[in-house]
Amino acid sequence: MIQKQNNTLVSKRLEALRRLMKEKGIDYYYITTADYHNSEYADDYFKEREFMSGFTGSNGNLLIEQERAGLWTDGRYFIQAEQELLGSGITLFKMAEPGVPTTKEYLKEHLKEGQTLALDGRTITAAFGQELEKLAAENKGNLVYEIDLVEEIWEERPERKANPVFALPEDICGKNVEEKLSMVRKKMEEKQADNLVLSKLDDIMWLFNIRGGDVECNPVALSYAVITKEHSYLFLQKKAITQEFISWVKTQPLEVREYEEIKEFLKETKFSGKVLVDGANLSYTLYKLIQEKNEIILSDNPTEILKARKNPMELEQMRKVYLKDSLVVCRFMKWLKDNIGSLPMTEVSAAEYMDNLRRQTEGFLDLSFPTICGYQENAAMMHYQATKENHKKLEAKGMLLIDCGGQYLGGTTDVTRTYALGEVSQEMKTHFTAVVMGMLRLLKGKFLYGCSGRNLDILARGPLWDMGIDYKCGTGHGIGYILNVHEGPQNVRWKYLEGMKEAVLEEGMVLSNEPGVYIGGSHGIRIENIMVTKKEECNNDGQFMGFECLTFAPIDLDLIDTSIMEKRDIQNLNEYHRQVVEKISPLMTEEERVWLREVCREIG
Repeated sequence: MIQKQNNTLVSKRLEALRRLMKEKGIDYYYITTADYHNSEYADDYFKEREFMSGFTGSNGNLLIEQERAGLWTDGRYFIQAEQELLGSGITLFKMAEPGVPTTKEYLKEHLKEGQTLALDGRTITAAFGQELEKLAAENKGNLVYEIDLVEEIWEERPERKANPVFALPEDICGKNVEEKLSMVRKKMEEKQADNLVLSKLDDIMWLFNIRGGDVECNPVALSYAVITKEHSYLFLQKKAITQEFISWVKTQPLEVREYEEIKEFLKETKFSGKVLVDGANLSYTLYKLIQEKNEIILSDNPTEILKARKNPMELEQMRKVYLKDSLVVCRFMKWLKDNIGSLPMTEVSAAEYMDNLRRQTEGFLDLSFPTICGYQENAAMMHYQATKENHKKLEAKGMLLIDCGGQYLGGTTDVTRTYALGEVSQEMKTHFTAVVMGMLRLLKGKFLYGCSGRNLDILARGPLWDMGIDYKCGTGHGIGYILNVHEGPQNVRWKYLEGMKEAVLEEGMVLSNEPGVYIGGSHGIRIENIMVTKKEECNNDGQFMGFECLTFAPIDLDLIDTSIMEKRDIQNLNEYHRQVVEKISPLMTEEERVWLREVCREIG
């Protein structure tokens, strides 16, 4: 009933938008998920695609015509999107599936001579904007990029957040602002650039050792930065600037300006020398402003790779934080196993229990993303969100998947575990065991320097591919330091979509390791540990690399079938559980230690 009501609203909104399109001579209107900074998670103010489609996933793009509308999203959200779009009149386009055109391919085929494609250029990247510009020209159509039609029909739109900005204690950053600016300018010089324009929020936060609260679960402030050879400018919302922050800025090599001034600043400025911009992150609108008076170098933000390679102080803090966070996961597992079937539980109450354990932990700032807690078939939706209106009751049977994490003063965490709540099928055990085998094989992986995650993905995916099973997502993503839980350019995946970045795995890069199985209408399984890339031995064959584990939480032995495991897989699991006991038991009560030794007992 709720979904039907939502899609009645969606239909009315589409009608209103189409009337505006007709009035303004627009044939195609394109709406993204993004904010003005290409952030992965858009705050409520920016959720135009969700407002217009009813689809709540974190990735998706909507293309509206007078008679048709299509939504493109990736494999994480196929099941969810099918449910949420039901009855809306919007067609689901499953990205990267055989025979499914990309948005660009669809427009290439359908945009006719003289027709107009319109969008808000602040919400698409410079790279994608250039592609659409070329496509429109080739089809003899028009591209209008400075228009926001949704703003005209969105009544009671949420306010744009402007929470206080604060500086991190210098002793947990490892490098001060001056040192980081020097590193960035050196990289700029290597690329023959005299100036750099940044709009990627976590890059800006990292560079200036500051944090904010303008994006849910991401401690970032809406901002822009301009770096020249001699000066650095930081553009912030006026409401976000406190007296304490003003006092701190006076001690730093930077000048603060108002957030809204960035367009005028770029419009009026003729930079001395070339301007470096990241076409995959800077908005198309700002790119066009810079292009009017300046020579541009399109390249990755130098801040991105510098931020990805965590320094020794950052890693020291993260190790401490992950021990505290792993203790939280252990206590949740004990509570869940001890009380399932006797205490009333739902997906919502279980998630709240986990969240409250984190909130009671020293140094906790916020969740690193909304906790995913899926029971039975709901777990097959990778980014499922239970709500008070729509959730399942937990029973002493089947499996529960919980994916969660925290922001702490000292690190960002992310962990997933899947638990048996009672009787499970043999298929579930087989799938779970294969996932564990793959996760631990990747964790134990050894490789020559120069490999990217593309070279290593098969270690995690192999046991599932052997069974003819796959999961429609990557195996791992980078993790930020008191920053975004999803960070690039480092990742682990076998297949690369157009525009996706790839990086050599460097010492100090932090990555997730999370293979899974997702069977629609039945069950979902994911096991996720976080790991740090480290150097192993160096010999005549080159520099070997490996991983250090940060996550130490039990893997549910009630779901393990040793009959399908190789000897090395049993050894890997036993070794991992010995480390869990060694690392976490000193933080526990005696009762908890007895429990931990039992759930981490040796098998095989």
